[in-house]
Amino acid sequence: MKKRYIITLLAIGILGAAGGAKAQPQSQTPALSLHDCMEYAISNSTLMRLQEADRDDEQALRRQAIMQAFTPSLSARSYANNQYGRNLDPETNTYNTVTTFYNGYSVSAGITLFDGFQAINNLKMASASVKMGLSKDEQERDRICLMTMEAFTNVVYWSEMEKVIAAQVETARQAHRKALRQEELGEKGHAEVVQMASELAQKEYQLISARNEKQNALITLKDTMYYPSDEPLVLDTRIPEPLCLSSDVAELESKAKVQNPSALIAGLELSNARLNLKKARGAYSPSLELYGGWSTTYYTYPGMSEYKTAPFKDQFVNNGGEYIQLQLSIPIFDHLSRRTSLQKSKNDLKRAEAKYDQALRDIENEVRRAVNDRDGASAAFLQAERMADVQKEAFMLSTKQFETGLISALEYQTASQTYLNAMAEQLNCRLKLFLKDSLVRYYGGEAYINQ
Repeated sequence: MKKRYIITLLAIGILGAAGGAKAQPQSQTPALSLHDCMEYAISNSTLMRLQEADRDDEQALRRQAIMQAFTPSLSARSYANNQYGRNLDPETNTYNTVTTFYNGYSVSAGITLFDGFQAINNLKMASASVKMGLSKDEQERDRICLMTMEAFTNVVYWSEMEKVIAAQVETARQAHRKALRQEELGEKGHAEVVQMASELAQKEYQLISARNEKQNALITLKDTMYYPSDEPLVLDTRIPEPLCLSSDVAELESKAKVQNPSALIAGLELSNARLNLKKARGAYSPSLELYGGWSTTYYTYPGMSEYKTAPFKDQFVNNGGEYIQLQLSIPIFDHLSRRTSLQKSKNDLKRAEAKYDQALRDIENEVRRAVNDRDGASAAFLQAERMADVQKEAFMLSTKQFETGLISALEYQTASQTYLNAMAEQLNCRLKLFLKDSLVRYYGGEAYINQ
C-alpha cells in the first residue's frame, strides 16, 4: 500500500510538472550569437552614426574640390538705385542735377587657369580624407566588435560558472542531507554535519555571487551593443573554437602595416601633410584667371516728363556690352601669412612622419605581443584542461571517500573548492585563448566581424 501511494505521488508530480511546463509561454526572443551581437552593436552605435555624418562632410568637401578645380564660377547680378543731386547724365555723359533712376543686369563667369596647383592639391587632400574616413569607420567597427566580444565572453564565463556552481550546490545539498541522516544513525558527529552545512552555505553564496556577476555582465553587454536595457537579451553562448594557426610573425607584421586601419590612417595623414606642404609652396606662385561677362543698364528720370528716355526693351538691348579679361596676380607681400603657412606645413609634415613611424612601430610590438599572448594562452589552456580533469577525478574520489567516512568534511570541502577553482581557471583560459587568437587573426587581415 505504501509503495502504491509513493508511485501515485510521483505520477501526480510528473503530470503537474508537465502541465506547468505547458502552461508557461514560450519565449519568442531569438537567441543572439556572438556574430549577431557584433552586427547589432555596429548597426545601433551612436559613434557609427557620428562617423557617418563625418563621411558625408568629407564627400561634400571632395565634390567641392572637384568643382573648384575643373569648373568655372558663374554669377548673375541685378541692381537698382536712385541718384540725387549732382550726377552724371547717362545720355549726354555730362553732369546735371536731375534725379536719375538706374537699373542694371549682368552675367559673368571666371575660371582659374593656374594657381600653383593648389586646386589639384586640394582635390588630392579631399580624396585622401575620404579614404581616411573609411579607414576610421573600419577602425571604429573593429573597436566596437572587440568590446562586444569581451563583454560577450564575460557573460559566457559567468553563465558557465553559474552552471558549475549550481551543480556543486546540489552536490553539497545532497551531502548535507546524507550527513544529517548519518548523524541520526550515529555514523557521523555533529561537527561534521555543521561543516557540511557551512559548505552548502558557502556554495549557495557563490551561486548568488555568480548570478549577480552574470547580470552585471549582461548589463555591460547591453550597454556595449546599445541594446534596450528594459528588454530581455537571450544569448547563444556557444563560442567558436580557437584556430591557433601557426603564424609567421614577420609576415603578420607586413600584412598589418599594409591592411591595419591604424597604419592606413597614419599613412593617409602623412600623405595629406605632404600635399599641404605643396599647397603652401604653391601659394608663392602667380595665379592666372580668365573672366568674361555681359551687362546692360536701364535709366529714366522719374517725375520729369520733359526728359524723354528710350523704352526699357530698347535700352536693355542697346546698352548691352560684353567683356573678356585675363588677370595675372603676382603675390609680393601679405604680412608673412604665406611664410607662416609654409613653416607650419613643414612642422605638420614632421609630426605626421613621426606619427607614422610610431604607428608602424606600435603595430610591430602589438603583433609580436599578440602572437606571444596567444601562444602563452594556448599552453595555459592545455595545462588548465589537464588540471581540471585531474581535479574532477580527485573530487569524485573525495566524494566517495567522504560518503564512506574515509575523509573528514573539511577535507571534502577543500577538494570541492579546489575542483571549482580548476573549472573556473579552465573556462577562463579557454575564453582568454579565444580572444587572443581573434586578435592574431585580426592583425592577419581578418576583421572581427568576419571571424
